[in-house]
Amino acid sequence: MERTTTFDGDPNIGVFARVAGDIAVIPPEAPEEFRAALREALGVELVITTIQGSSIIGSLVAGNSRGLVVSGLATQEELAVLGEYRKVMSLSETMNAAGNVIMANDSFAAVHPDLPVDIASKIGEFLEVEVIHITLGGIRTVGMAGVASNKGVIVHPRATAQEIARLEAVAKVPVGTGTINMGSGLVGTGVLVNDTGYLAGNATSGFELGRIEDVFGFME
Repeated sequence: MERTTTFDGDPNIGVFARVAGDIAVIPPEAPEEFRAALREALGVELVITTIQGSSIIGSLVAGNSRGLVVSGLATQEELAVLGEYRKVMSLSETMNAAGNVIMANDSFAAVHPDLPVDIASKIGEFLEVEVIHITLGGIRTVGMAGVASNKGVIVHPRATAQEIARLEAVAKVPVGTGTINMGSGLVGTGVLVNDTGYLAGNATSGFELGRIEDVFGFME
């Protein structure tokens, strides 16, 4: 099975899509090749919509199998589409690029260290997870510096031992470091993953793919 793809030639596939369990939210202009790769590799149902009129879904949506957290600038029509598949929470504060500031699975949510405590608490209640404020390798946009499934978490290679230990304490799954697309530490921009499989940007090397498979438990 092919494990790499692009979004219309762009290997930063995590910027344009958000996988949450058995669904993948993608923009209407997503090429058929990209849609087919998602279905084959991850076994997901595709949810087609923009968010605040934009195609950068991965930056604006976060979530898990229970719910989706989205930018407060999403329109009622966009929220209605998402609401057919998950309960939806909007971030109305200035820090509303949910996909950038939240990394989540069904056990935990790691959030931007400056996200207000009350908002982080609401996210935790909504997604039914434990929440921690954290940086990953000093990077505050944790949704781009890491990506999580219920089988593993892969984070920026500069993540410290302390940051990894904090994640492991709440994630209860293996946490490892890695890169995508020939050396980028912003793994959230180039990997889409769930418990079934994964896709990476097509600039990702064989060594990088092996690391992804190791962390998420897809080694054959």
